[in-house]
Amino acid sequence: MIPFKNEPFVDFSVAENAQAMQDAWHKVNKELGRHYPLIIGGEKIETEQKITSINPSEKSQIVGTTGKASQALAEEAMQAALAAFETWKKETPEVRARLLFKAAALLRRRKFEFSAWLSYEAGKTRAEADADTAEAIDFMEYYGRQALELAERGKKTLISLTGEDNRLDYIPLGVGIVIPPWNFPLAIMAGMTTAAIVSGNTVVLKPASTTPVIAAKFVELLEDAGLPAGVVNFLPGSGAEVGDYLVDHPKTRFISFTGSRDIGLRIFERSSRTNKGQIWMKRLVAEMGGKDSIIVHKDADLELAALNIVNSAFGFSGQKCSACSRAIIHQDVYDEVVNRVVKLTSKLTVGNVTDPGNYTGPVIDENAYNKILEYIEIGKQEGKLAAGGEKAPGNGYFIQPTVFVDVAPDARIMQEEIFGPVVGITKASDFGHALEIANNTEYGLTGSVFAKDRAVIEKAREQFHVGNLYFNRKCTGALVGVHPFGGFNMSGTDSKAGGPDYLMLFTQQKLSSEVL
Repeated sequence: MIPFKNEPFVDFSVAENAQAMQDAWHKVNKELGRHYPLIIGGEKIETEQKITSINPSEKSQIVGTTGKASQALAEEAMQAALAAFETWKKETPEVRARLLFKAAALLRRRKFEFSAWLSYEAGKTRAEADADTAEAIDFMEYYGRQALELAERGKKTLISLTGEDNRLDYIPLGVGIVIPPWNFPLAIMAGMTTAAIVSGNTVVLKPASTTPVIAAKFVELLEDAGLPAGVVNFLPGSGAEVGDYLVDHPKTRFISFTGSRDIGLRIFERSSRTNKGQIWMKRLVAEMGGKDSIIVHKDADLELAALNIVNSAFGFSGQKCSACSRAIIHQDVYDEVVNRVVKLTSKLTVGNVTDPGNYTGPVIDENAYNKILEYIEIGKQEGKLAAGGEKAPGNGYFIQPTVFVDVAPDARIMQEEIFGPVVGITKASDFGHALEIANNTEYGLTGSVFAKDRAVIEKAREQFHVGNLYFNRKCTGALVGVHPFGGFNMSGTDSKAGGPDYLMLFTQQKLSSEVL
């Protein structure tokens, strides 16, 4: 087998690639407004109620509509997944992995098209969309290989005993509920879904209500790759109605969730209850966000640090759980770094993402838009506004990249997840003080340290309590297989998506021993 290698990003400075993206935007634009039904047991199911997906760059434009499931249809999806599990669990790892490789190949051929859908539905620039699509390809290629390795792991790790034949098998769990986020509506959704099915499980997929069309397109791609009916059931619907029902269901074996802290804790609480007919403890695989810091030590490359603060804070308008929302700067270089950050931020352009000249695009919807603007008003009371702080023009949910300086470490904008283009900057007296500030939130997802002193770097490696810690680079942009991703505390279960142990979360170990 060809060793895993990350899918390369598209170089849009190449005229041919730039034109291919323009062509894809044009193609997808002609397909906007279509309807996508539920898919349960391989059958397309129409519903009276619909979910409407809006282009956040152009609020008057409908990307598409999907069906909206009821609890009765959620029960049908559960039964279809249960039935499909009885045959899918018996498929060999080779068969299941081959399906992922086929799906990855199909997606690779349609990279520009899927990236265009990400632009229209999620408000991603061509570079951000391409990275999302590339990561989806990576997840499928990587998890396919990991499934094959896992199948052999038990045979290699057991200690032999004369007179016995012993084997350790990693068997699937059952039916899982996959609840992906809207901010990486292709990559994370694809990764969560295919990790579960390549391990032999079946899935009820409840996509984010703001980005259901991308999920529908991906399920179609899985079907094109040969996915049997019922292995993945496409079930858009209300979290309160359908999501809670499926989380509570006694036949649900696991829940794979990526999203906000509040919803994650709600799922954690509900999934821990034992319901009538349930004979297992449900497994929860959760990633719930962060309040991520970049520390700049006094000996750092200040230009590099400032550039990476800006890129980490404002790429995709700060709508990444790994985004830098706090910069902690040594007092000796504080003013210089702040000035550089403000200067870089003031040059950023915001607008419709189908204009390649815009650095970033909209926030996802009206609720996010209003919430972020409220936090900006709070920030004006808690710190000094140094850049942005206003709506940006256009018929989308556009907000200027915003920088607050001289903010107290315990201020609300330094503690609460804003999930938008807002960064707070605070001053540290020394590196120990910087680490104290970095660790003072309830989260623990990502962080970066810009420093040259080896002792400082090793101190951070030991004491900076995050799941993904980077040195002298941005705190976003984890690569599958290279930077296994997941965090501590209220950032989730440290599940390490894209890592060598991830598939074990979707399996259970069974030892069999035979006397010879």
